[in-house]
Amino acid sequence: MSFDLPFRRSTALVLASLLAGAAPAALMAQTPEDTLVIADAIDDIVSIDPHEAFEFSGTDLVNNTYDSLVELDPTRPGELVPGLAESWDVAEDGVTYTFKIRPDVSFASGNPLRAEDAAWSLQRVVKLNKAPAFILTQFGFTPENVEEMITFDGDTVTMKTDKPYAPTFVYNCLTAAVGAIVDKETVMANEVDGDMGNAWLKTNTAGTGAYVLRSYKPSDSYILEAREGHWRGDAKLRRVFMRHIPEGATNRLLLERGDIDISREVTSVDIEGMEGNADIRVETDLAGYIYYVSANQKNEALANPKVLEAMRWAIDYQGMTESFLKGEQTVHQAFLPRGYLGSIDETPYSLDIEKAKALLAESGVTLPLEIKMSVRNSQNRTDMAQSVQNTFAQAGINLTLSIGEGAEVLGEYRARQHDLTLQSWGPDYPDPHTNASTFALNADNSDEANLTGSLAWRNAYDPGELMALTEAAVIERDADKRRALYEEIQRKHRDTSPFIAMFQENNRTAMRSNVQNFYTGGTVDQATYWLVEK
Repeated sequence: MSFDLPFRRSTALVLASLLAGAAPAALMAQTPEDTLVIADAIDDIVSIDPHEAFEFSGTDLVNNTYDSLVELDPTRPGELVPGLAESWDVAEDGVTYTFKIRPDVSFASGNPLRAEDAAWSLQRVVKLNKAPAFILTQFGFTPENVEEMITFDGDTVTMKTDKPYAPTFVYNCLTAAVGAIVDKETVMANEVDGDMGNAWLKTNTAGTGAYVLRSYKPSDSYILEAREGHWRGDAKLRRVFMRHIPEGATNRLLLERGDIDISREVTSVDIEGMEGNADIRVETDLAGYIYYVSANQKNEALANPKVLEAMRWAIDYQGMTESFLKGEQTVHQAFLPRGYLGSIDETPYSLDIEKAKALLAESGVTLPLEIKMSVRNSQNRTDMAQSVQNTFAQAGINLTLSIGEGAEVLGEYRARQHDLTLQSWGPDYPDPHTNASTFALNADNSDEANLTGSLAWRNAYDPGELMALTEAAVIERDADKRRALYEEIQRKHRDTSPFIAMFQENNRTAMRSNVQNFYTGGTVDQATYWLVEK
């Protein structure tokens, strides 16, 4: 498909052809006033069933076509607000949660929203047991008990967890895409062989959201159309037209020509090239991704606390963000992204070769230390690795870089076969436990445990006292005390663990200057379309 050819059909004809299933050779030269045209890489979508979707592009679509019991306010990051539940409460027992369903809400089909739909939707997550189901099953729900643990009566949904947790933990998990409420009648009318409508929902929507899906072509495009009378207020623009255009240079060309309103795939080079163009602006939000180096504690040298501390002082964090990572990454030295409850923004470590040398001398290891570091074959990661290789060598650590495909490097990491590895990690749901549970919990450090979901386990790391602190934080019901616990955990983890957090990724979105109120979701990574104006 070429995007360089002239294309001058009327807007009405272009959109009509898309809705009818015909893909145009290129986008229109000027976007319609009532349509938001976005270019992004959407080939990561596996399914748009909200109880299966677990990729960034898929959850963006879900966020605009479905609603959940509890929502996040896109204009105030991290703030919980009423969603399809107009109010909620937790009993004194700490395990019984009740949600009062908002009246006069309908699904895109016209069916009224009922408490039954909400309870059934959460039950469906557990019964389907797709990739994101753990966000709910961690509360003790199983296919066998979920109908007893999640029930409805009149306009109220009741949910009972297996033990008391911090209420904010429960509510935050319900804001994830997997907490979306679906239209039971419509979904079950499309059930095939007991799949609870999963095959149909992979390419259709059945929600209460501000938009409804009108056209979907995997790895190509989708079109959303606004619904009238949405409970949160009608979407500002009638349509959203998403195109799969992963190439940064093509994104820049289309944006400069006015063929698209928003690009989420422009590179640093393209952004620099558009500086001074009054028709385009770039907005930056912190994303949830943390980049880190981790050390396998099976390697005796890497289990030496002095060696780990030396490594922290032998990385040029600032130099990288001021050169090849400029604008793409922000120095960050803790496992929780900024924006999460309990996150800390302290950055005590900086490049100090002399301090690193002194610590290595105190460590007792034979110098120079010979170590292999595994790295995924992508430009920014190999650039990071080469910078680390250079500064480590100055301190007395010779790094051999083992560069491989993503699956290969991850496979080695998950099998605990690495020495050092450079990796990134993104939260699975908007609560601090999502990262604390993987960086600071390791229930069984044996090889046989195979706890690949735990980054601590992958590094053969025993978190010691951090285990108890993390388990206490997830059940602490006082928000201020919970925040303080996560701050304490991160400081101790930062200074003693085999993880060296380096950067937090930035979301950079280029858009036409007339576009207003586009929210990427920041560290939660849930883009909002219904507030956008042009």
